[in-house]
Amino acid sequence: MPQKKPVTRKKKAPAKTFVLDTNVLLHSPVALAVFDDNRVVLPMAVLEELDTFKTQSSELGRNARETIRKLDALRVGGALSAGVALPKGGDLRVLITPPVEKAGLEEDTPDNRLIRLAYALRRKGERVIIVSMDINVRVKANALGLEAEDFEHEKVNFDELYSGYAEVVVPQDVIARLYDGQVLTSFTGNTYPNMFLHLSAAENPDMRAIARVFPDQTLAEINLAIDSVYGIQSRNVEQRMALELLMDPNVSIVTLVGQAGTGKTLLAIAAGLHLVLHAHLYDRILVSRPIVPLGKDIGYLPGGKEEKLAHWMEPIFDNLEYILRRHQPDLPPAGVKKSGRPPKPQDRITQLLDSDTLELEALTYIRGRSISRQFIIIDEAQNLTPHEVKTVVSRAGEGSKVILTGDPYQIDNPYLDASSNGLTYAAERLKALPLHGHVTLSRSERSQLAAAAAQYL
Repeated sequence: MPQKKPVTRKKKAPAKTFVLDTNVLLHSPVALAVFDDNRVVLPMAVLEELDTFKTQSSELGRNARETIRKLDALRVGGALSAGVALPKGGDLRVLITPPVEKAGLEEDTPDNRLIRLAYALRRKGERVIIVSMDINVRVKANALGLEAEDFEHEKVNFDELYSGYAEVVVPQDVIARLYDGQVLTSFTGNTYPNMFLHLSAAENPDMRAIARVFPDQTLAEINLAIDSVYGIQSRNVEQRMALELLMDPNVSIVTLVGQAGTGKTLLAIAAGLHLVLHAHLYDRILVSRPIVPLGKDIGYLPGGKEEKLAHWMEPIFDNLEYILRRHQPDLPPAGVKKSGRPPKPQDRITQLLDSDTLELEALTYIRGRSISRQFIIIDEAQNLTPHEVKTVVSRAGEGSKVILTGDPYQIDNPYLDASSNGLTYAAERLKALPLHGHVTLSRSERSQLAAAAAQYL
């Protein structure tokens, strides 16, 4: 009888020691549980920093409190200084930073205390990796010969971000059938629901069509009736695709990514005005933006709530004025006297606000609400963390539609980048869902000057 080959067991990789920076826990409280069977270490300095954030009403304060509660629950399993088991494997230790062992770390800062602890653990023979969203911490660690990396758990590959559309060459008869209004059911390809295909005929490249992949995997030409909305005309193929998604009530969440001047916010507001004032599919347009980086609330701005919001919502007012100059709709009465001269855009904006047709709100105050039958626009969403985007979108109640717009190249939050922000994270993670649609807009249409600035500066 042939001898059986001995079973070779795969050797288990030696455990690593991950030393977490405070910003990782403030970014995502789930960070404690994503390092598998490895060791997680928190310097005492991190707990001290969490303590300074815990009283804030911002998202950072909420994340600090949630992290502290998780640590308190783990404390039941034993002494944190000796190490306690984590629910998904591995263990957690909270350690005091040792005295200075390395020149250059004498200054008593939280960053230096974290690096000193990591350095001491490596001296004891552990394979130490510092996890920090602070670039300078990673650079300092590298200068001392320590491994350091960014927090990758909620990152997507921005260079391969889903664009929402693809260029496809097909036989001429496919486009001809689409021109005739047929719905194709036999199309095969790597597609997602509500994705667009910019088709060109193999026999005649000038014969082109824009088709949409519907959730049931059928393919049909886009709605040709949607080309201009509330006086705003689409100026390129990408804007035309975006309007298709914005005007479809079956698409509950739309993500629009693009650089300055590509028309993301303008198209979203124009679609909202039409769907609220003319189609009556929603009761109100709710517009919000992250007030300042790192989740500070409007208490940092002067004046009362309305005055504070007016300062931060100027880009929204600019878009509204542009739209209302181009369109003269019948607005709901709000005590404005009729006259032979059409009202100024500023007066009509006031009318929209007074009639509760348009609501401007700080993101700080959206948490805890249940927002039904509203067209919700979250502008500058690239400044939100994935956890913050989840918090905002989960506020949408029955019959609401959420639009996330932003430019991943213009991020003000020092702990976010093009791959880790909430906008690109949502676009990538939701792409397979029938209720989501996405378009990346690349062409600036604001002006020749704006287009040149976006490309060359």
